[in-house]
Amino acid sequence: MDDQEPQKPRRVRYKGTHPKSFKEKYKELQPEQYADDVEKVKQQGKTPAGMHRSICVNEILEILKIVPGQIGLDATLGYGGHSLEMLKCLVPGGKLYAIDADPIELPKTRERLAALGYGPEIVDIRIMNFSGIERIYLESGPLNFVLADLGVSSMQIDNPERGFSFKIEGPLDLRLNPKSGKSAAALLKSITEEELEELFAVNSDEPYSEQIAEAVVNRIKRGMKIETTTQLQEIIKESLGFILHDKRKEEVKKSCQRCFQALRIAVNDEFGALDKFLEKLPDALVSGGRVAILSFHSGEDRRVKKSFQSLFREGIYSEVAPDPIRPSAEECNTNPRARSAKLRWAIKA
Repeated sequence: MDDQEPQKPRRVRYKGTHPKSFKEKYKELQPEQYADDVEKVKQQGKTPAGMHRSICVNEILEILKIVPGQIGLDATLGYGGHSLEMLKCLVPGGKLYAIDADPIELPKTRERLAALGYGPEIVDIRIMNFSGIERIYLESGPLNFVLADLGVSSMQIDNPERGFSFKIEGPLDLRLNPKSGKSAAALLKSITEEELEELFAVNSDEPYSEQIAEAVVNRIKRGMKIETTTQLQEIIKESLGFILHDKRKEEVKKSCQRCFQALRIAVNDEFGALDKFLEKLPDALVSGGRVAILSFHSGEDRRVKKSFQSLFREGIYSEVAPDPIRPSAEECNTNPRARSAKLRWAIKA
């Protein structure tokens, strides 16, 4: 009897049909252990919860033209999908620096890449915002390539505790680094109606910015709290009650998407960080070095386009993308989150 192998502990099962708490959803928290479930979800044209599907991977690799022995930077590590494909091109002898501002997801990605054989000797992973890119190239020397994917990772959207989605009840946070700065709920408590209207209009081109800003600020003035994602979603819905019934549901959905995006951009100072990154980018690249930037809304794309074209006219970039590259129809069908993506590139003179 003493020689018998101890029985492996049984996996905790869902309570009922589906767990209500995100912390109990082991498939979402460890999707890599459930290959069959993941593949089934992908075949339905969806992104498995707890995972992220990298966009324009082949197009990015074609732009960057990575070869073994080079040194590069993934400025927005996220789930690590782009990094993984770049690492495959770098061996032997190359090195990838990979950074991300999210202290919650970054350790998971580090473990994921290490399990695939990519440890610190080939990929140097750090928690930081890409606005501080000079901290990398002053240490590494000029880089052969840089990638920045400006989209929010699906893991962040799927976790209700992060507050990125209006579809799930959670704290109205929206910070990439929950330990830094103030949340979207805190921002709403201190903003004026005019400032909020401008924030919605500038950050996400919200056509109903005036009505929504007025409703939000009036709610706060009456002493009502807006601390959860669903509370803000309900206010947006109520503020658009004047829209014809047959169009209202879709318009409310779009406005919720835009307003949450606008608040996320504000609390993380995403435009400010992007401007600093674009300004410092040429100094990070060797002559002939390549950069690819994937953006997901007009405010980001305008900044990238303006910077690339301005520096091209100054002779700092020898080539820039004449037009943005869009994901293929096939990719958009299998991954709907790719539909708004625009990819631009530039080559250092």
